[in-house]
Amino acid sequence: MPGTRHELLERIEVLHERVTAAVAGPGTHEPPGDHPLRGLYLSREQAVGLLTTENTRTDDNRAPLGPARLGPALATLARRGGLDALDLDILVVALAVDIEPSYEKLYGFIHDDLTRRRPTIGLAMELCGLPTTSWHRQRFEPDGALRTNELLIIEDDDRPFLGRTLRVPDHVTAHLLETVDLDAVLRRHIVAPIDVDGAEIGTICACLERGEAVHLTEGHGGAAAHLAAAAVWAAGATPCVVDMAGLGPHEVEAVVVSAIRHRVLSGDLLVVRAVESIVTHARDRLDQLLAPGGPVVLIGDSPWDRTWSRRMPRHVPIADLADAETMRIWRAALGDAPAADDAVELAARTFRLTPEQILGAATSAINTIAGARVIEFGDLSTAARSHSASGLDRLARRLEPTVRWDDLVLPDDVRRTLDELSVRVRRRDQVMHEWGLGRGWRGRGIAALFAGPSGTGKTTAAEVIAGELGYDMHIVDLSSVVDKYIGETEKRLEVIFTEAERTNTVLLFDEADSIFGKRSEVKDARDRYANIEVSYLLQRIERFSGLAILTTNLGANLDDAFTRRLDLVVDFPRPDAVARERLWRHELRTGVPTDGIDFEFCARAFDLTGGNIRNIVITAAYMAAEAGTPVSMAEIVVAVQREYRKMGRLYVPSEFGAYGALLN
Repeated sequence: MPGTRHELLERIEVLHERVTAAVAGPGTHEPPGDHPLRGLYLSREQAVGLLTTENTRTDDNRAPLGPARLGPALATLARRGGLDALDLDILVVALAVDIEPSYEKLYGFIHDDLTRRRPTIGLAMELCGLPTTSWHRQRFEPDGALRTNELLIIEDDDRPFLGRTLRVPDHVTAHLLETVDLDAVLRRHIVAPIDVDGAEIGTICACLERGEAVHLTEGHGGAAAHLAAAAVWAAGATPCVVDMAGLGPHEVEAVVVSAIRHRVLSGDLLVVRAVESIVTHARDRLDQLLAPGGPVVLIGDSPWDRTWSRRMPRHVPIADLADAETMRIWRAALGDAPAADDAVELAARTFRLTPEQILGAATSAINTIAGARVIEFGDLSTAARSHSASGLDRLARRLEPTVRWDDLVLPDDVRRTLDELSVRVRRRDQVMHEWGLGRGWRGRGIAALFAGPSGTGKTTAAEVIAGELGYDMHIVDLSSVVDKYIGETEKRLEVIFTEAERTNTVLLFDEADSIFGKRSEVKDARDRYANIEVSYLLQRIERFSGLAILTTNLGANLDDAFTRRLDLVVDFPRPDAVARERLWRHELRTGVPTDGIDFEFCARAFDLTGGNIRNIVITAAYMAAEAGTPVSMAEIVVAVQREYRKMGRLYVPSEFGAYGALLN
């Protein structure tokens, strides 16, 4: 039998003597033998018989009667939890019923109520030889060592103080009996540390060695928990990393309680991720986590607020992992799986994933190829997108890119500028972090403005960029963002920006001038709050760490302050005749049955944008499909006429040249 149980049983033997004395005390009322409720009572003779049975049990695993000793396991528990001998006596009184069943009836006999099978505060004090009016009552208060470490639960708060029931959590009893090591509630939320390297490890380690609690704020690389775990190992302790993200109120309370208890039982050092969840749902527990009993590492997205707790942890900011470290994690996660070096390097530079997401994405990519070929960037891209955070799908319309560069018809200078946007995304860590040009900047994101007439390919270009990077695209629906109530628009935009920073996506604000418009002279309250809204966006776009693209038909309507905060401004011109012919040929590409389309005439005669041309081709295709014929100039000119009407544009039959007769 493990030594821990031996220690517990020895201490219970001392308790046995105290219970014997209590049973021998003033008698309890006993009903006559023929009383209908006689079975609910325990006679003194029966109680003494139970005690005698306990005394005469022959069990090789029981320690002989004698003075209690404080064995190694209990001594360790006392040291970790700041418990003295009296605290341990109270603990033994409370857990005896979970080890020796006879104590249920014996406690019931002493209570003169067999339904009360667990000890009360009053009984515990009596068995420990304490006057019920002594200052030792404080040991049962919330700030007592037993309750601070969640080793003792006091129930029946509606009863008088001495009549409240004591209970030891099952996990504590099981741990002391060496039958279980980890609480099931806690086990579901423990994160396995991944080997990462960062400059902050030494700073965190030094704080922990001094016994200081630490608060880490991280960007969106998600490496803080793993860096903290590495620091804990370096400090000579064992980390227990607990993730509180996304938990409801009751879950947060249960997990924090289990974590506090685990700390004192195991000696592990807690690393708690998403401390904001505790602040929201169980703020009172922060003081327990930050208690002087041992250092703790708390991780959050925002700076520490002094109102959260009366104890202040040491703050350490965490930078996103460098590309080189991200690349190393990718290679370690892929293991021996064959992967192209340039694919791994490109994935590391392109996708901003947490170490857990990298591990999951690598596993998905390996399973996809099943050893049949070398892993390419496309495999890693698909896997990375599937493991990115998906909270943004509730706030913006998700679009998986399907168009490519061949689907764009743009001037060469516009194409080169769009290429530069992709380069900025892939090389931003090298330029801003490794070369140090990001110092003094609030964010490491990229913002671009696509300006030009409607239908010139702005949204399509954004989709192409997303596809080339291997990202999804989320289009912000302004109708669901703008709110008539003051402050609500900013709240919704903040959620969108925050979620976008956690997701590998292109965030597209279509018709952006509606919310990024110029600030105006304040004449009334509406102007003032509209200006506040724009000012918020100016600050938030500067702090944004993802890729945001704004499109507008009226670039002059945007506030001038946005221009400085934009990395690129791309002007999309109306297509000339040469570009229009390419657009006509592209839309009527292979797969569309055609007959005698005069592409040169269409390009020369109709001054239209790519969006208009696409609408015309689709309208003509429907007419041809209904007639059961290929698309011909007859359908094209009718479709052009309808597009002109839709645009409110005047036209004359002579504009259609020789094909004008087809309009009749």
